[in-house]
Amino acid sequence: MKKFFAESELIINSDGSIFHLHVKPEHLADKVILVGDPGRVELVASYFDRVEARSENREFHTVTGWCKDKHLTVLSTGIGCDNIDIVMNELDALANIDFASRTEKDIHRTLTLVRIGTCGGLQPYTPTGTYIATVKSVGFDGLLNFYAGRDDASDLDFEAEFKRQVDWNLRMGNPYVATSDAELVQRIACDDMVRGVTVACGGFFGPQGRELRLPLMDPKLNEKIEHFEYKGLKVTNFEMESSALEGLAQLMGHKAMTCCMVIANRLKHKAESNYKNDIKGLIEKVLERI
Repeated sequence: MKKFFAESELIINSDGSIFHLHVKPEHLADKVILVGDPGRVELVASYFDRVEARSENREFHTVTGWCKDKHLTVLSTGIGCDNIDIVMNELDALANIDFASRTEKDIHRTLTLVRIGTCGGLQPYTPTGTYIATVKSVGFDGLLNFYAGRDDASDLDFEAEFKRQVDWNLRMGNPYVATSDAELVQRIACDDMVRGVTVACGGFFGPQGRELRLPLMDPKLNEKIEHFEYKGLKVTNFEMESSALEGLAQLMGHKAMTCCMVIANRLKHKAESNYKNDIKGLIEKVLERI
C-alpha cells in the first residue's frame, strides 16, 4: 500500500502550488540551478530565450524557461542549510509525489541540481575569483543527522578522519560528509575549476571562525581545518549550503553539486565585495555544461 502524505506533512496551496516555493508540479524542469540571492535569479534568467513560469514567496524566487535547447528552473534558496531542507523536500515532492492522490508516483523522477554561490577560500591556491567545484562537503549544520539514512549518505571514513585531525569538539554537534555526484562534477568543473572539499557552516560568524564581540568555542579550528588532508583532498572553502544539498540529493535519488566563486581569502584576511559582475562567468559555464 502506498504511503499517504497528510495535509499537515505535504502542504499544498489553494492554487495547486507547493507551500513555500509556490511552484506547481508542471512548472519544474529536470535541470535546476540554485542560487542564494533572490536577485541572482533574474541574472541567470536573463540568459533564457523564453520564460514559461515565475513565482515569488519570501526569499524563494523561481523562474522556469528555456536556454537554447535546455529546459531549466532557476531558484533562490536564501541563506543556510535550513532553507535547503525546505527547497530540497519541496522540489522532490513536486517531482515524485502525485498532488491529487497525495501518494508517491510509480516512476521516480531524477533532478539534476547545481548550486551557484559565493564562498571564502581557505588555501593559497584559492584566491578571490577562483571557481571551486565541491567534491566532498563537510556539514557543520547537523541537518542530515535528522534523517534515518544519514550514514548511507555520508562518507563515514572521511568523517572519522576529519574529526580526528581537527580534534572535533562534540559540543559543536556531529559533522557529516556528503559527496557530490561524480559525473556532474566532471561535466561542470571540466578543467577550469578547482576541485576540493567544502565546509558548510551553520552560520557566517562563529561557525566560520569569525570573532567579533563573542569568543569562539575553538579559536584554533580554522587553522586545523586549513591543514586537514585526506586521500589528497584538502578543505578549499567555507560556505553555508552544500552539505545539505548533496546529502539530501543522495538520499532522495537526485544528482547534485555546488560550485562557488571565492570572494574572500581567509588566509590573507582579504575580502572582495564588488564581485557581482565576475560571477557571470561562473553562471555562463554552468548554463553551458548542465
